[in-house]
Amino acid sequence: MNESQEDKLYNKLLSLSRNKFLYTEFAIEDTFQNRINLIFIHSAFLFIKIKQEKHDNFYKDFYQKMFDLIFKRIEQNMREIGWGDVTVNKNMKYLVRIYYDILLNSEKYNEKDNSLKIQFLNKYLTINIDKKTNNNEILINYFDKYWSFCIDLSSNNVIKGDLNFNYE
Repeated sequence: MNESQEDKLYNKLLSLSRNKFLYTEFAIEDTFQNRINLIFIHSAFLFIKIKQEKHDNFYKDFYQKMFDLIFKRIEQNMREIGWGDVTVNKNMKYLVRIYYDILLNSEKYNEKDNSLKIQFLNKYLTINIDKKTNNNEILINYFDKYWSFCIDLSSNNVIKGDLNFNYE
């Protein structure tokens, strides 16, 4: 089975959001909502990159296909967990609002000072309360490096799913 470009990129985003060190080193609580929000934040930085660089229909179509795929997969996961139609529909509307909020707040991420960056991250990610203040700087450092990584990628690499980000 050939994996589509969207599937390949989604799987890379999923892998980034499930990276164990996010939950151990950065003390992000391992919850369904945090995993979704990590997918949203990781994808938002990529979508901002594509938006800054390209304005033709191919990239708009790709962006829409990725958006649709992300939400299709989240909906499938909710149904696999056993959530019913009413709960899934209610949560999907909520998640779409969260995603657009993350996209808007990510637009100027690199221009924010550290206090605004941590405010942004704490708004969407639940951090283990015992380690919250200790990990703010390394969490910011991770997303600063990821932001730079995304901005340095070519749009073609994003489209191909060539997303080999390694935080060190």
